[in-house]
Amino acid sequence: MITTELAKARSAFEAGDYVDALMVLNGLMDETRDPQVLLLLSDVFEKLGFDMDAAELLAELGKSQADDALTLRAAKLFFKAGDEARGQLHGMTLFERKAHDRDIAFLLAQSFRKGPDPRFAQVFLPSLHDSDEEAHLSLAIDLAMSNEHNPTTLSIFSRYADLAPEDPYRLFNLLFVARNFCDFDRIAAIEARIAEALRLGDAELLAGESPYANLLYCGDERINRLATNNGAPAQISPAALARQRRSRPHRWGEKIRIAYLSSDFWEHHATMTLFQRVLELHDRDRFEITLYCYTPPHLKAFDEGGRERWGWPIVSLIGLSDAEAATLIRQNETDILVDLKGPTSDARLGILNQMAAPVQVEWLGFPGSVVNIDCDYVIGDKVVLPGSARPSYHEKFCRLPDSYQPNDPLHRPLPAAKSRAEVGLPGDRFVFASFNTPRKISVPVIDAWSAILRGAPDALLWMMIDGETHRANVLKAMADRGVDAAQILFAPKMAYADHLARLQAADLALDTFPYNGHTTTSDQLWAGLPVLSVKGTNFASRVSESLLGAIGLPELVAKDTTDFIAKAIELTTRPEEIARYKAHLREQRFRAPLFDAERFCRHLETAYRTMAERAQSGQAPDHFDVPALPPRTEPFATRPI
Repeated sequence: MITTELAKARSAFEAGDYVDALMVLNGLMDETRDPQVLLLLSDVFEKLGFDMDAAELLAELGKSQADDALTLRAAKLFFKAGDEARGQLHGMTLFERKAHDRDIAFLLAQSFRKGPDPRFAQVFLPSLHDSDEEAHLSLAIDLAMSNEHNPTTLSIFSRYADLAPEDPYRLFNLLFVARNFCDFDRIAAIEARIAEALRLGDAELLAGESPYANLLYCGDERINRLATNNGAPAQISPAALARQRRSRPHRWGEKIRIAYLSSDFWEHHATMTLFQRVLELHDRDRFEITLYCYTPPHLKAFDEGGRERWGWPIVSLIGLSDAEAATLIRQNETDILVDLKGPTSDARLGILNQMAAPVQVEWLGFPGSVVNIDCDYVIGDKVVLPGSARPSYHEKFCRLPDSYQPNDPLHRPLPAAKSRAEVGLPGDRFVFASFNTPRKISVPVIDAWSAILRGAPDALLWMMIDGETHRANVLKAMADRGVDAAQILFAPKMAYADHLARLQAADLALDTFPYNGHTTTSDQLWAGLPVLSVKGTNFASRVSESLLGAIGLPELVAKDTTDFIAKAIELTTRPEEIARYKAHLREQRFRAPLFDAERFCRHLETAYRTMAERAQSGQAPDHFDVPALPPRTEPFATRPI
């Protein structure tokens, strides 16, 4: 009887008559719980969309039959039905026995990364690491990126790139991760491949690279513009958008209404470390400021009162589309929209392509042109934006007189110096320092630093490198270039004030190129540590020259890499010169323009008035330089150290 009815149900199932099959099987269930009946019934339930019922039967069968394949099917169906808890329960039962099974690991990782603590999904990364499946490696990449020190990250990106060697996006993702891990052999190999492609005229390759990543090794502004991944291309050309935007009617008020746009509005972000005092000093009789904020909640949680102290309205854009955000900015009659991000992580440049304001400006967040974005001006200075750079920008140059970079002399910590003994440095050795992010250490930089250490064998290089793999790669690169590991000292990350205190224990900071230290350089100068840099060829590589000029030490800009190496070696033998530089920084900290936030703010406001006056009178944007206020004759501030 059971055999006949089961055959009848199977025949109906195979014919696609799932309801008929269900009716027959329901009758059988009154007489038996034969595994064949249960298995066919689960198949019928799944076909009819009753995923939870199918999962429960498969879980029962998997347990009674000790059949892992059935348990895996049950877990998948629980997940499909939305029962994450039971899906994880049965999946983990399998994973305990089969941690090597990539399908099980993939299933569980997908579930746990959606849970309250996504970090638990990291447990499954080793199981996915060696897979050749696209989906497995793609998920492994997502998991690995949440932990920049995970030693498997680089090999995962390498395997993923190997699956599609002609895919430029995978190639440049691998290159970026290699930079984070200081894998200079891999970096050199990929850069050689890029150079050969460009030599052969294959510039389309760069469409797979982000603008920021390109700046880490390329100092050619003509090429920088070709790296467009992560951009926000306009539906029509930025020039056509600009014409439409500028022709829209606009009501100008007595005060100039400035909107700052960013995801970094919390006081300890590097941007606000520089900018917050200038923001506070804006003339409230002449300007109305609004901060349009899409700062993630978990980052706002790090703010310790800055958002209230700045004293301007903060309007959240979270949950709004770019078009909706632009409409809001427009409805608030914004005169000048200033984007503080550029094409960097989490930016919302698409808002600028929605005709948000009569004048649109890029400043501070990205050292270069924003390609495919409707933007009128880029704010810089005569060093970072020389006239020769104009052909590489569609924006007009607004050049401030001292430096493009604001600085905060009030809220920035200024702790007493830590002794060498406190930071683990010997008292009788010359100490070079490098506290830039490791990804800025290019192959030419590691070559130059190695030459310096070979030429000054008693000197040490103190580097902020975290992670055992990262440090091992640096030591290998140095050893390959003839430098003993005993000349390298590693420093961990630490709290900002403690970091500024330890900087003062070094003798001289060595800059990176072609991407200089930006906030890092100003931090070092603020702390009283002189910085040796190299004359650059694009915005990112000219920043330290700008900052050194604004603090009165232009002689610390070498004319080229050869000069950089020679100056560094020479300064190890001239302690009196190092002492003079440090004394100059102490004396000029509250005199020179670099840290004079009030002076900077007045220059910036002059720039905004010029932009607004041109727009209000119907004139198109054009290049202009802001005239300098008279030099200070007295310190602009005093603070105890």
